[in-house]
Amino acid sequence: MKKGLVFRSTGSWYTVQSGGVFYACRIKGRLRLQDIKSTNPVAVGDWVGFEEVPNSDKPEGIIIEIQERQNYIVRKSVNLSKQTHIIAANIDQVFLLITLDNPPTYTAFIDRFLVTAEAYQIPVILVFNKIDSYTLDKQKEIEKLGSLYSKIGYTTMKISALKQTHIEQIAAYMEDKVSMFAGHSGVGKSTLINALAPDLELKTAPISEQHQQGMHTTTFAEMHALPNGMKLIDTPGIKGFGIVEMEAAEIGSYFPEFNRLKSNCKFHNCLHQNEPECAVRTALEQGAIAASRYENYLQLLENDMTYR
Repeated sequence: MKKGLVFRSTGSWYTVQSGGVFYACRIKGRLRLQDIKSTNPVAVGDWVGFEEVPNSDKPEGIIIEIQERQNYIVRKSVNLSKQTHIIAANIDQVFLLITLDNPPTYTAFIDRFLVTAEAYQIPVILVFNKIDSYTLDKQKEIEKLGSLYSKIGYTTMKISALKQTHIEQIAAYMEDKVSMFAGHSGVGKSTLINALAPDLELKTAPISEQHQQGMHTTTFAEMHALPNGMKLIDTPGIKGFGIVEMEAAEIGSYFPEFNRLKSNCKFHNCLHQNEPECAVRTALEQGAIAASRYENYLQLLENDMTYR
């Protein structure tokens, strides 16, 4: 049996690197039964064991085992709401690309993504892209939003992938790490990757003027090996991000500013809704917690976004 790293997933075929060789692999049937809630039992970033297919005219293999994951990031499947989709596995950090418009990234999406990453202990760096295109008022909005998340403890950056402004900061963070790029279609993931590694020549597409949304240029998750030990996982644009595998009582723990205060709540199982002497709601009233964060937290509870 060979051991390899999954570089690409197309749903039925997986590109696995082992010993400098890329193998086209399929999954042995029984693996599909190990996690029936997941639409994809094998994800980019997985370490797998596979058997080489003999007498093949090209390197091929059959994946027979998935090694234990360090972590993974998961969301609800787009078409099957009761199933999950693993976006990528064994990630050191995620760069979440954000644009105020063209297309808009709302805080509800940002916070759902951050909650999921917190649950799996994956650091997230918030990257505000397209700073070259914003008016003075929009620049002030970015400053305000960046400050909101910086105060919580998140690393934030302002860049222009198109103009290659401040992208060296991202490259410095990526050295010797597995990094995932995520965000809505059109926020500039492929443009940023091309700036970091021009040889890849990834496709980019214009924003739809009618809907102010990006057109998908990445259809499958894929890992790229870059200089200085950098491994980059590019993902398809994400429209929505439903959180999974969480109980309602857990969610507040994945809001760091809530988590720091919860021991001061009167009840140890406080959901920070209508309970008396709630330290989180007191902080909200005092302006120490952002209203958008609290509203997005309530939305996660009220919309029944969680299940096991």
